[in-house]
Amino acid sequence: MTRLLMALVACGTIGNSPAFAAPAFGERPNVILIMTDDHGYGELSCHGNRILKTPNLDRLHSQSTRFTAFHVSPTCAPTRSALLTGRHEFKNGVTHTILERERLSLDSTTLAQILKLAGYATGIFGKWHLGDEEEYQPHKRGFDETFIHGAGGIGQAYQCSCADAPGNKYFDPVIRHNGGFVKTRGFCTDVFFLQARDWIHRQGEKKQPFFAYITPNAPHSPYISPESYAKPYKDAGLKPDVAAYYGMIANIDDNVGKLLAKLDEWGLANNTLVIFMTDNGHPFPGSTIFNAGMRANKGTAYEGGTRVPAFFRWPGKLQAGVDIDRLAAHIDMLPTLCDICDATPKAGVSLDGRSLMPLLRNGKADWPDRFLFVHRGRWEKGMAAKSKHDFCAVRSQRFRLVHNKELYDIANDPAESKNVIDEHPQVVAEMRKAYDAWWNDVLPLLVNENAPLNPERPYHVLYRKQESTRGIPDWTPAP
Repeated sequence: MTRLLMALVACGTIGNSPAFAAPAFGERPNVILIMTDDHGYGELSCHGNRILKTPNLDRLHSQSTRFTAFHVSPTCAPTRSALLTGRHEFKNGVTHTILERERLSLDSTTLAQILKLAGYATGIFGKWHLGDEEEYQPHKRGFDETFIHGAGGIGQAYQCSCADAPGNKYFDPVIRHNGGFVKTRGFCTDVFFLQARDWIHRQGEKKQPFFAYITPNAPHSPYISPESYAKPYKDAGLKPDVAAYYGMIANIDDNVGKLLAKLDEWGLANNTLVIFMTDNGHPFPGSTIFNAGMRANKGTAYEGGTRVPAFFRWPGKLQAGVDIDRLAAHIDMLPTLCDICDATPKAGVSLDGRSLMPLLRNGKADWPDRFLFVHRGRWEKGMAAKSKHDFCAVRSQRFRLVHNKELYDIANDPAESKNVIDEHPQVVAEMRKAYDAWWNDVLPLLVNENAPLNPERPYHVLYRKQESTRGIPDWTPAP
């Protein structure tokens, strides 16, 4: 692609050309990115869970190139921010999941905006969680089709703008569809996948390349599952919350299976890249459920907080059944998909991520080591500068420095059972130096830290206005 053409695409002058110069695999695929919520690495039978049954995700695993050292942020909104921008969440102003600190800065450019300029139809189905105020909503951030709940979960509401439609539930939820609310019927995950399948089918019939971002709120708490999915785990003697949690994942697995079957039926499987990942570790503290041998859970700076599944399936293009152990992360998704889809990141934006293309082509390719920076955020208002070493980590291919005082040799101690900080002073010095530089870089970019709390809840205002004027219509999914 010439420099002139790249500049025109970046500024939006060109965006609907049917083909660009050199897709990485010779053709541009459709892309389906599925990211579940609070679903840990160990919640898959293919990862060693002997209780939970996930046959469809196991099949996807067997058909995919898998990254086995893939990391995200410790909690959900930060992960979504980093994935969609290729930049650490703090550089996008996202340091929390509520209190206006979940809002994706308005000068950030999203993957959806980039792919849209490259001629893709773009749709989101499920959880957005990057700002409920109108200017932050996904239809203003590059998504053509939006079918979402508000806040960080269905029915959530906080003393700020972060709030879903009032009184919303996991069954028969009210969903905001392209700006207006609709009353759905069924379990939330089923609803999101059904709408996604319908939209994907329509794009396929038009031969329109598409990016479908499927982000169910499940299996996030409250742990509510269709009874038929939870019953086998209740019968196995699991505690009610774990049984429901596993039931929610079994339901996700069923929906993934239906989606894959439809791609086959519609003749879309061979030209569609399907990616499956999750947004952080599971939410159960301690060792109350299987965690694939990792330490800790969501919201922590340990492996169990940030290491997640990452499956990439593209039949005939990517190798099936291949594990890649090189260090990778959510920040790599944007540059990777730009390479695969021949899309151009916004000019002048420095990305933190790398394209995974060399590894997708050859899992043994040269992959220079690097540092990934982890910080939970969530400090009290005004305490950012004093929270430098709270719930933080630096990860390299071999080591993980936690809280600036614990060093773990992940290559030889994946359970993080022995602090070896005194044995590797040079490693620690390099990690601390890198972290100091990173921290100094991100502090000026925390644009939401002093934002006043919005006394209005936009979803409540919009819902009540629609209810009083034209009512809430029933959602009518495709058969």
